[in-house]
Amino acid sequence: MIVQILIILFSLVSFFVSLWVVVPAPIFSLLPLSVGAPEISYWLIVTNTIAALLALFRLKFLPILIGMLFALSLSLLPAAQFPATAQRATTAMKSSLGDIRVLPSFRPAPFVLLDAFRGIPNPEVRHTLNIPVANPDNVPLTMNVYRPMQAGTNPAIVMIYGGAWRTGTPNANEQFSQYIAAQGYTVLAIDYRHAPQYKFPTQIEDIKTAMKFIQQHADEYEVNLDRMAIMGRSAGGHLAMLTAYAIDAFPFRAVVNYYSPVELTEGYNNPPFPDPINSREVLRAFLGGTPVELSDLYRQASPYQKVRSNLPPTLLIYGSRDHIVQSKFGRSLSEKLVQNSNTAVFIEIPWAEHAFDAVFNGVSNQLSLYYTERFLASMLK
Repeated sequence: MIVQILIILFSLVSFFVSLWVVVPAPIFSLLPLSVGAPEISYWLIVTNTIAALLALFRLKFLPILIGMLFALSLSLLPAAQFPATAQRATTAMKSSLGDIRVLPSFRPAPFVLLDAFRGIPNPEVRHTLNIPVANPDNVPLTMNVYRPMQAGTNPAIVMIYGGAWRTGTPNANEQFSQYIAAQGYTVLAIDYRHAPQYKFPTQIEDIKTAMKFIQQHADEYEVNLDRMAIMGRSAGGHLAMLTAYAIDAFPFRAVVNYYSPVELTEGYNNPPFPDPINSREVLRAFLGGTPVELSDLYRQASPYQKVRSNLPPTLLIYGSRDHIVQSKFGRSLSEKLVQNSNTAVFIEIPWAEHAFDAVFNGVSNQLSLYYTERFLASMLK
């Protein structure tokens, strides 16, 4: 009897988690389930298969068997969509960048099954944390630096964290920073002041301050100023694009944007449904009002409005199931960049939610790493 109860509980948990492969989170507290379930889908395939076999041979209970077969079908969705998604991404890369030289450190494939279960190996790197950069209005701004073990001047990537412009530190996405640094880059994870206390354009001012600091200390942190890219996720990607697309911008060689807002007026007027973070409230806190009240400021804060010719090549990666920043905005930015004779690569992941790369060895992040490392190398090496 106890064994049967445990089997039923195991089946129910696996079924419940699998539902979130397709069910969007209605509220913020449930967002981790909607983000994480597709990324651990290969684990769910295993648990659902085990549960189905137990229901068939041990419980011999048809309703549970049917439920587990349904859950198994949900968990198989990312795997079923993966080949076509990877092929589209490869086509997008080749059409924009041509043939890319493959380095020994590159991931061998867009998805490595073993890494989904054991984790992605992260080689050792040097890191220097909590470097004081500035102290505007008595708010300490710091920087983390990650470098390969071998000393020497490296191409560099400025990293800007996300968090709806309200939260976060340079410690965010540390696994990614270490992974990329091990491939021969200096990664500079910088800081900025947060809304709602500090509204736009304070964040841009802080990034400019960080850039001056980096230029002044380039030799100390082994930075090749002629080979630099800027990258961010969500709010961080938004700030990265505004920084790189500015008229007086530092001459970055490339921009990488993961699931970032690009047109804030349209984002306010057409929020996702469901909207687990209350997008309009987030934008009001960041900018200080609505698009009707602050139309010029909304335009100034929208990378889409900054597009012109001669911008750095841009990689944009979005999830089709994103209920924070809808992928259609990333696609429209990519199209406008190309229309203005810029290089842009747009990759859309059908099963992915916002912040999909929070699961570092997940399906979506493996795909993103594969193309991001190749894009960066083509621009910086």
